Amino acid sequence: MASTKAFTTQIVCLILLALYMGRRRGSLDVKRAQQIMDSLYALPTQVEEIMEGEPAIEELAGRFYQHSDFLYLGRGIHYPIALEGALKLKEISYIHAEGYPAGEMKHGPIALIDENMPVLFIATRDHVYEKVLSNMEEVKARGGTVIAVADHEDGGLKDKADHLILIPRTDPLITPILATIPMQLLAYHVAVLKGTDVDQPRNLAKSVTVE
Repeated sequence: MASTKAFTTQIVCLILLALYMGRRRGSLDVKRAQQIMDSLYALPTQVEEIMEGEPAIEELAGRFYQHSDFLYLGRGIHYPIALEGALKLKEISYIHAEGYPAGEMKHGPIALIDENMPVLFIATRDHVYEKVLSNMEEVKARGGTVIAVADHEDGGLKDKADHLILIPRTDPLITPILATIPMQLLAYHVAVLKGTDVDQPRNLAKSVTVE
């Protein structure tokens, strides 16, 4: 049920559609389009690299599978990825998980943060990275535990994240694909440790056939 291939393939299809439309409209030059395509071609090798780190993600799951609440935060292009991460955790482990825009954390979710609330950030080095670090500081100040999915490990991030999950560097438009994978692995291992049926979650169907 935690179908990583379904979600990530949808993202790839949307990127390819955007590339096609950008070239047809003349709003995307050949060089930039080729950069994005090169990053897509590199995905299989980078996914293998993430999978090599699965034991560390399984260990992380062992630290948190008994928690009852999770918060997933991302900015910009990573907000939908935070939503997906939270969705998969709640679907297969039955843990309450909420995805939220990191920039709007103060408008509600911050009231929930305490020592029992793990908060997962997508913290790749992009134009909103410094703002994500600021959000991490706010979580730490309230006793929350910070888990960061990142494509680097600089000093600022190491100081603020209690747990770090590294993904390979890639084009910023491709990063959401790679960021999805460790979050789905985390959901999977949490569910296994809780003893839930990962392949047939309760109350869910493989496909929706009714309105």
